[in-house]
Amino acid sequence: MKSRFFTLLTALALFAALAIPVQGSTKGKIITFDVPGATNGTYAYGVNAWGAIAGYYYDSNYLNHSFLRAPNGIIITFDPPGAVRSSALGINFEGEITGVYRYSDGVRHGFLRARDGTFTSFDIPGAGTDVGQGTLGNSINDFGVIFGYFIDSNNVSHGYLRARNGTVTSFDVPGAGTDPGQGTFPDSFSGLNDFGATNGTYADAANVSHSYLRTRDGTITPFDVPGAGTDEYQGTSGSSINNFGAIVGQFIDSNNVNHAFLRVLAGTITTIDIPGAGTDAGQGTYTSNINDFGTIVGGYIDLNNANHGFLRSSKGAVTTFDVPGAGTGEYQGTEPVSNNLEGAIVGYYIDSNDLGHGFLRLP
Repeated sequence: MKSRFFTLLTALALFAALAIPVQGSTKGKIITFDVPGATNGTYAYGVNAWGAIAGYYYDSNYLNHSFLRAPNGIIITFDPPGAVRSSALGINFEGEITGVYRYSDGVRHGFLRARDGTFTSFDIPGAGTDVGQGTLGNSINDFGVIFGYFIDSNNVSHGYLRARNGTVTSFDVPGAGTDPGQGTFPDSFSGLNDFGATNGTYADAANVSHSYLRTRDGTITPFDVPGAGTDEYQGTSGSSINNFGAIVGQFIDSNNVNHAFLRVLAGTITTIDIPGAGTDAGQGTYTSNINDFGTIVGGYIDLNNANHGFLRSSKGAVTTFDVPGAGTGEYQGTEPVSNNLEGAIVGYYIDSNDLGHGFLRLP
């Protein structure tokens, strides 16, 4: 593990000093892409330091399948053996991918895809075995630790960490609800850093959301952003944590409007509202990811309920953007999902026909 730690530090220094382009001749451009066979949409999620992208797409039968897009643009599609559908979510420095898949019975299972394309399937003890229950892999760090959650036989969610050797630690945040749909959740794909700290969300017995920080030693610190609503389906939700312990997410206020936040390791919280964000229920600003240089990506929903992307530098400077071809109608537009050390941003956009497409925005 020590050698892998120094590899990470070396990579951080290399990217900071050299600013290596992901695809040199296309620097500064937005590249859009569709996975071959993606009749009903392409959705890019994780991106690693080298520009490899993991995500999923929907075929003509509306079944989802995983893909890996290499830095040179070559796309590989895959499902774990025997799976009828799968979603790749997290990807690490080495190109290892985690996600979730299902057989025809509809039960969820976690997977790890190694760099050489071999698969390891896993189920967390206590995971339910009915349709929609089971195990989901969400995040994977550069040491091969997977962070995710499992849904038990009562449809309650619980968090877990799976070490590279397969050892599993499951946990629940104190105060998490125990009714169906409640419990402990991770961030979607970047809720685990390389020092073993995790961030996510828990839903309490009143269905109010709260965020939490769990350190490597298992200490859990719940937190709420001042101004977060306290009614059902309101509250605070975490989105991402970086290697310096900075957390981003969003909160829903008492009027059901979204606002983004940044919480640094010391606990100080800064709220973020992007100019142009709507102020009606369901509108506002949300975050998706924060990289190790403190650059935040996310989106905002305008008064017409269309989505737009933004990035916010560590100094607070905001740049908004829309992917060419993104629709401007309700629930259409640009939705950034993650950004890497080099500043590349990946995500998807919804066109005027409500179809999703992947994009890569280079710095």
